[in-house]
Amino acid sequence: MKENKITALYERLSVDDGQSDSESNSIQNQKLLLEQYAKEKGFTNIRHYTDDGESGRFFDRPGYMQMMEDIEDGKVSVCITKDMSRIGRNYVRVGECMEIMRINKVRLIAITDNLDTINGEDDFTPFRNVMHEFYARDTSRKIKAVFKSKGMSGKHTTGLVIYGYLWENHKREKWVIDPEAAAVVKRIFQLTMDGFGPYQISQILTNDKVLIPAAHLAQFDEGVNHTKTFKNVYGWGSSTVTGILKKREYLGHTINFKTAKHFKDKKSHYVDESQWVIFENTHEPIIDPETFDNAQRLRQNARRYPNGWGEAMPLTGLMYCADCGGKMYVQRMNNGKKVPYYTCKMYTKVPCGTLCKSGHRINAEVVTTLISDMLKAIAEYSKNDRAEFIRAVTEAQENQQNSDMTAKKKRLVIAQKRAAELEKLICKIYEDSVLGKLPEARYAALDEQYAKEQGALSSEITEIENTLANFEKSRKSADKFIALVEKYENFDNMTTAMLNEFVEKVHVHERDRKGSIQTTQQVDIFFNFVGQYKPPHFGEVVLTAEEQEAHRLREERKDKLHQNYLKRKANGKQKEYEERTKAKKKAEMDAKKNAIRAEFIKNGVYTTVGMLPPKEPKIAGKTA
Repeated sequence: MKENKITALYERLSVDDGQSDSESNSIQNQKLLLEQYAKEKGFTNIRHYTDDGESGRFFDRPGYMQMMEDIEDGKVSVCITKDMSRIGRNYVRVGECMEIMRINKVRLIAITDNLDTINGEDDFTPFRNVMHEFYARDTSRKIKAVFKSKGMSGKHTTGLVIYGYLWENHKREKWVIDPEAAAVVKRIFQLTMDGFGPYQISQILTNDKVLIPAAHLAQFDEGVNHTKTFKNVYGWGSSTVTGILKKREYLGHTINFKTAKHFKDKKSHYVDESQWVIFENTHEPIIDPETFDNAQRLRQNARRYPNGWGEAMPLTGLMYCADCGGKMYVQRMNNGKKVPYYTCKMYTKVPCGTLCKSGHRINAEVVTTLISDMLKAIAEYSKNDRAEFIRAVTEAQENQQNSDMTAKKKRLVIAQKRAAELEKLICKIYEDSVLGKLPEARYAALDEQYAKEQGALSSEITEIENTLANFEKSRKSADKFIALVEKYENFDNMTTAMLNEFVEKVHVHERDRKGSIQTTQQVDIFFNFVGQYKPPHFGEVVLTAEEQEAHRLREERKDKLHQNYLKRKANGKQKEYEERTKAKKKAEMDAKKNAIRAEFIKNGVYTTVGMLPPKEPKIAGKTA
C-alpha cells in the first residue's frame, strides 16, 4: 500500500524572493531539481504541488493547502522541497506543518538545507525557520522604506486613481480630472447639501442610470475591479456615496499612509487620521473647501430622517438646546396640523425631564424666517459700510473666541484630573478583587462603569485638545462671509444648502412663557466664518404708548388665565374637563390626521419617487 502513496514535490515562488536568485528559484528550475532528486533516490508516483506568485508569509496558498489536505487524508508518504523557505516564512506555521507531517508519518526532505526527517530531528531546523521569517520581515521593512520615501515626497503611493480622476499619462504620477465622473461627484455633494442622505442619493443615481464608480473606471482599464463582470452597472449603494463624501482628495490633496499592514497580514488596515501625511494642492480640486466642510458637518451633526410628512427638514443638524447642549430634532407631531417643531432630544430621555428640564419647543419656520431676516439685514449693513462691518465682526469674534477658549481650557483641566482619578480607581478595585476584598460581581460592575466613563472622557479630552490646537488655524473671516453673502441675490427662500453654507449652529432657549401661543423666545444664531453676530438695531421694536398698554393688559390676562388653570388642576376640575372632552377631541384629531394622510398618499409623498428632488439633466453613462 505504501508504494501507491504520493511523493509530493512542492515548489513556490514569489516576488519576496528577490532578484539575485530569481533564476535559480524559478518554478521550472525547482521542478527540475526536485524531479532529478526523486529519480536519483528512487521515489515514484511523484506529484507536483505548485504556488507561483504566492508569498511565503501566508499559508492560504492553493498548492500548499491541497498538499496538506492530501497529507491529512493519508495519501502522501514523502514531501520534497528545495529548502524550508519554500514551505513558508513564518516559523510558527512551518513548525505546525512539520508536526502535521510527523503525525501522518510523512517524510520531509529539504534538499539544500540537508534536512531529511528519516534521520531524526534536526536541532538547527527551528533556527533556520526563524531566519527564513527574519528574511521576510527584513524584505517587508525595505519595501516599506521605499514606499515611505516615495510617500513623503508627495507622490501617490498607490497605482489606483479614485473616482473623479484619471492618470495624466502613462507615467502614472499625476491625477487629472475626469469630467464625466467629476460632475457626478459634484452632484453627490450638492444633493447632500440639499438635505438628502446617502441612501436617497444612491437611489437617485440608480434611477438616473449613472454608472457605478467601479464600472466607470473599468472603461479606462482602471480600478481593482476592472476585469470584473458587474451584476448591475447602475446599482449604487449608500456605502459608495458615503465613501465619496469622505475623500479629502477631492479638495486637490494627496493623502498618503491612510492604511498599514503587518508583514504577516494580507490585508491592509485603516489607521488613525493623525498618522496620515497630507500634501495640499497637488492636483486640480473637484470640490471647494467650504462645500466639503459643510457636507461633513451636515452628515456628522445628525441623521437627516424625513419628518412624518416625507420631508427632510433643512435645519436638522444645526439646532441645539441652549441649556443642556443636546441636539434638537423635528417633532413628528400628529396633531392634525402640518406645523414642524424642533424639541430637545435630552428632554424626552427616560425619565422625562431629568437630563433637560424642558423641551425648548420652537416652530421650525420661525427659526428659518429669523435667519432669513438676519441675513438680509447683514447684507444691507455690509453693503452700506463694509469697513465698519468687518471691524465690528472682528471685535465680536475675538471676545467670543477668547471666552470659548477659556471655558474649554477649564473643562480640559477638570476632565484630565477625573481621567487620572479613574485610572487609580481601576487599579484599586483590581487589587481588591485579586486580594478577595471585593466580590467578583461588584468588581465587574464597577469596572464596566469606570471604563465607560473613562472612554467618554478620553473622547472629550481629544476633542478639546484638537479644538485648542486648531484655534488659530480656524479663526473666522469676515471677508469670506461677505463673499458668501454676495453670492446670493436674496434670502427669501432659504434652502437646505444655503442654511448649511451660512449657519454653523443655532442655540434655542426656553420660551419666556410656556403654553402660550404669543410669547418671546431667545434664539442665538452662530454663522460660519463670523460666529455669533447680530447687525446693529436688528430686531429692535419701538412700541407706542397705546401698544405698550395693550401688551401689559394682554400679559395680565395671560397671568390670570394661567393662575385659574393651576387652581383647576389642583382641585381636580381640569382633569374632569379633560376626561369629558377626551373622546370628542380624539375624534376631531383623528379626522384631521386622516385627511392629511389621504392628501399625502394622493400626492405620492409616501412613495420613493415622492422623496426625490426635481429631475436634473442626466449624466450619460457608458455601457461597461
